[in-house]
Amino acid sequence: MALTKIASVFLIYLFSFYSQTAKSQFCGCSPILCCSQSGYCGITDQHCGSGCKSGPCRQSRDPVDKIVTQQFFNGIIDTRNGCAGKGFYTRDSFLQAIASMFAHFTHETERFCNIEEVNGTSSDYCDKNNSLYPCAPGKSYFGRGPIQLSWNYNYGTCGQSLGLDLLRQPELVGSNSTVAFQTGLWFWMNSVRPVLDQGFGATIRAINAMECNGGNLGAVNARVR
Repeated sequence: MALTKIASVFLIYLFSFYSQTAKSQFCGCSPILCCSQSGYCGITDQHCGSGCKSGPCRQSRDPVDKIVTQQFFNGIIDTRNGCAGKGFYTRDSFLQAIASMFAHFTHETERFCNIEEVNGTSSDYCDKNNSLYPCAPGKSYFGRGPIQLSWNYNYGTCGQSLGLDLLRQPELVGSNSTVAFQTGLWFWMNSVRPVLDQGFGATIRAINAMECNGGNLGAVNARVR
């Protein structure tokens, strides 16, 4: 229950970066937006605070599954066809992992289409200087899952936290959708959550610093959109 509340708070915080105001005569707001007492859709305190009629109202204690509806999930994944992730990423798996990071998840996976990093097998992502989490023979640690978990030290630390041997079985992230979402949640909680109060740009840097300082403006804009 505590994790569910945390996920709900993060989801509301995340979507505050995408706030929009549009009059809604019948309060037919998107599931991620609040319907204010005046009948407007948005995610600000004026929308989600006192008098909020529906959506992720501030006083609401609805679990994350009430916010991330099947319709909401389908609105992301149904934009793509004919790719491996289409039958891999499911709302049920997402809810089991209790994640809340749609902006970055949808970017990293190209809207839940890619399970593994494109052309990731060209590099093993092994930091041979890391003796705490040494690479297992014949294993590669390229990006997998909704946050594209990479490098042996991340697989090792994450696996230890989840009670899984991801150093010896990194492919588990790309074959078990619940584990995939759990790795995304782990990375978010440990690397992204601490910088949330610094703004959305700081979360991009935490996930892929190479996009910052003009490194890849297109990717940054895609995350913002």
